Amino acid sequence: MTEDFGFTLHRRGLHALAGRTVLQIVPTLDSGELDHTAIDVAGALAEAGARALVASAGGRLVSELQAKGGVWIPFPARSKNPLAMAVNVRRLRRLLLDERVDLAHARSRPAAWVAYGATRATKTPLVTSVQQIAPGLGLLRQRYNSVMARGDIVIAGSRFAAALVPTLYPWALDRVSLIRPGVELKGFAPNRMDPARVHALRQAWHIAPDERIVLLAARPSLWKGHKILIEATRLLLQAGVRDFKVVLIGDAKGKGQVREIDQAIAKAQVESIVRRVGACADMPAALLAAAVVVVPSLEPEAFGRIAIEAQAVGTPVVVSDLGAVPETVLAPPDVEPARRTGWRVPANDATLLAAAIEETLSLGASSRDALALRARKQVEERFSIERMARQTLDAYAALLDRGDPSA
Repeated sequence: MTEDFGFTLHRRGLHALAGRTVLQIVPTLDSGELDHTAIDVAGALAEAGARALVASAGGRLVSELQAKGGVWIPFPARSKNPLAMAVNVRRLRRLLLDERVDLAHARSRPAAWVAYGATRATKTPLVTSVQQIAPGLGLLRQRYNSVMARGDIVIAGSRFAAALVPTLYPWALDRVSLIRPGVELKGFAPNRMDPARVHALRQAWHIAPDERIVLLAARPSLWKGHKILIEATRLLLQAGVRDFKVVLIGDAKGKGQVREIDQAIAKAQVESIVRRVGACADMPAALLAAAVVVVPSLEPEAFGRIAIEAQAVGTPVVVSDLGAVPETVLAPPDVEPARRTGWRVPANDATLLAAAIEETLSLGASSRDALALRARKQVEERFSIERMARQTLDAYAALLDRGDPSA
């Protein structure tokens, strides 16, 4: 596993990728993490003098891609139908040849299967990015997921994922590179945010001026830990903690799981405290409005973007000590208490979750300000878009420098 190639990106004053053509393949260009990352990398490629192509079904971010120097190529990359994917292999093969693509980067499983078939036929180097990975899945699911470990370079966004990939797929042992995703820090700079944005959200959520917000931002799904937070809320009230509201942000797509969450709220008798508010179009303001952001996942995640974005605005975070999310938070025993940027608690432990939330709500102004400064600094050092883009372009250059990919 490598984290930084250290590859020289300049040859005779030119970027190593200048004049090269790189094609990224993503399902859409809408609003997801994959979409934004592809656009950020395309912008870095364009600045380096490379042709930055993005094959996708399109979406509202096409104009942003074009503004950063990328080129959108309409392509049905989100199709999961096996017959359609077989047709897409031929389409992509033709595209690789027509555009003289030097390297392809697939960022989703359906796109990766299509890209794998096309690039092996054209002998084009292939990069894949691991998004979600977990042990214990059935054989068919593991087989389907395995394509993300078949790139000539396999990018993992965390040490957790980088270690797990070769455990599940041994052939990828020497292909894995750790490149943490980046966060657009300008958009999460608290001193650049109009207070009216925060005020508007508090009004929309019916939060009183003297009430603090405990925020969970994730789609309603039981493995995201909603029920554990609800139980922790009951325990906080039982312990006499007052003047707070719990806000649950997320699209309510799974009606069954939403029903279970609502039932848990009713059973715990915290209807007056817990609010489901649906999707939020202004996440930076939502995170800044919160007194604490909670990520109580019950299953390991390959990355923890919300925890990073919360730290970027200076809001304390409490996360499950599970999967990749703890890597985003500095906390004891890994660092001294004076260096912490958040709290880690065992997954599925409502008592310890409640205790950590209470501790964050009890912070004095000076302690909270110092925590915010440390959190912002570590995000700037470890999770900037510039760092992610530089390391990704290093990986591309190193792969192209090897010559033809192995079959």
